[in-house]
Amino acid sequence: MENLEEDLTCSVCYSLFSDPRVLPCSHTFCKTCLDNLLQVSTNYSIWRPLRLPLKCPNCRNVMELPPTGIDALPTNVSLRAIIEKYQKDNEPRPPSCQEHNRQPLNMYCIQDRQLICGLCLTVGQHQGHPIDDLQAAFIRERQTPSQLLARLSDQRWAQVCELGEQLEQEKARCEGLVRQDRQEVNQFFQTLEVVLARKRQAYLEALDKAGAEVSRAYDPLIHRVKELQEEQLDLVSLGSSVEEEDSPLVFLEKVHLFRERVEEFMKTPLPSVINLSVTPRAAEYLQQRWPAVTIRSLEEAPVPKVSCCARCGGVEAGAEAEAGRDQSDSWVQDVWCELQPTSSVVLLGLLLLLAVLWVNPVGGASLGFSLLSRLSQLVHGLSSELITSVWDTAGSAYTMMAAVVERWSTQLSSVGGEAFQQLAAFFKTLTSH
Repeated sequence: MENLEEDLTCSVCYSLFSDPRVLPCSHTFCKTCLDNLLQVSTNYSIWRPLRLPLKCPNCRNVMELPPTGIDALPTNVSLRAIIEKYQKDNEPRPPSCQEHNRQPLNMYCIQDRQLICGLCLTVGQHQGHPIDDLQAAFIRERQTPSQLLARLSDQRWAQVCELGEQLEQEKARCEGLVRQDRQEVNQFFQTLEVVLARKRQAYLEALDKAGAEVSRAYDPLIHRVKELQEEQLDLVSLGSSVEEEDSPLVFLEKVHLFRERVEEFMKTPLPSVINLSVTPRAAEYLQQRWPAVTIRSLEEAPVPKVSCCARCGGVEAGAEAEAGRDQSDSWVQDVWCELQPTSSVVLLGLLLLLAVLWVNPVGGASLGFSLLSRLSQLVHGLSSELITSVWDTAGSAYTMMAAVVERWSTQLSSVGGEAFQQLAAFFKTLTSH
C-alpha cells in the first residue's frame, strides 16, 4: 500500500492527486499545482498572444496551452477513480467481533455490558442474554462515567498518595541498606588488601635486607678475584714483551723485575669460598605460618544470594514467608548433602539432641548435657587432619543451626533455652578451632 500511495502522489505538492490533469507530454499533476505553475510562467516569460507557456516539472519540456488554460487539459479519469477507491479503502472501519471474524459489533449485551455481534447472540456465549440497540444503550450508559468519577473520592486519592509515599520510603530504605552493605563489603576487602599489602611489603623488605647481606659478604671477594685476574693478565703481557727484547742489558733488567713480580703474585693468598644460606625459605615458612587452609577457606567462602524479604502483612506476605521457609528447608538439605561423612555424624548427633529437647525439654536437659560432653570428647579425639576436614563446613552448619535455634527458642522452656545456650557456646568453640 505504501508503494501504491507513492504512485498516487503528485510530484509537486507531494499529496494525493486532486483533480488530476494530463499534460501533452503525458505527465499528470494536480489542477491547482498546474495553475500555480502557469501563473509563474506567464509572469516571467514572453510568449505569443493567445498562447500560454507551461514547462513540465518532470521532463522540463515547454508546451503551449489554449487561452482557456488548465481547464482545457483532459482529466485523468482512471487515476481519479483509483484515488477515490484508495481513499475509501483506507477509511477507518467499524470495530468487528474478535470471536467471529468480520462480524460487526452492532448490539449491546445488557447482562455482560459488552458490544456483541449477531453470531454472539445466536450461537455464541451471549446466547439468550437480554440485548439492546446501540443508541438506547448509549443513552442509558451516558451517565455512567460521571457516576464512576463520583466513586473516586478524595479519601481514595489520599490513600493512593500515601501508599505511593510509603513505597518510595521503603524503596529508599532498602536502597540505603544495599548501599550500606556495599560499603561494608568494600571496607572489608579493602582492609584485607591493606593487611596483605603490608605483609607483602614487610616480607619483601626482609628479603631485601637478606640480599644486602649477601652482597656485603660476596662483593669484596669477587672484587679481589677480579684484581688477581687483571694482575695475571698484566704479567702475561709483560712476559711477552720481555721475550721480544733484543738488548742484553735491557733484557736482563726486565727479567729481574718480571721474576720478582711473578714470585710476589704467586705468594699472594687466594680468597676462600664462603657458603651462605637463606633461612627460612619462603615456601616452607608461608606453608607453616600461613597455612594453605586459610587461602582455601577464603577461596571456598560462599557468597550469599542477597534477596529482599517481605515485611508487610497480608496473604502475599504469608505466601512469600511460606516460600522462604521452603527455600530455607531446601537450603538445609543442600548443606547437609555437601557435608563430609565425619561432619555429618557430628551434626546428626546435634540434631538428635535438638529432637530430644523438643519432645521433652525438662527430661532432655540432663541427657543433652551428657551428649554434649561425649560429643566434645569425640571431637577432641579426632586427628588434626580430620578436624580440619570437619570444620571446613562448620561455619555454614553453624549458621544453619543458629537459624533453627532462633526459630525454636520461643517454644522451649527455660531449661531448653539453657541447653540451647550451651549448644551455641559449643558451636562457637568448634568454629574458633
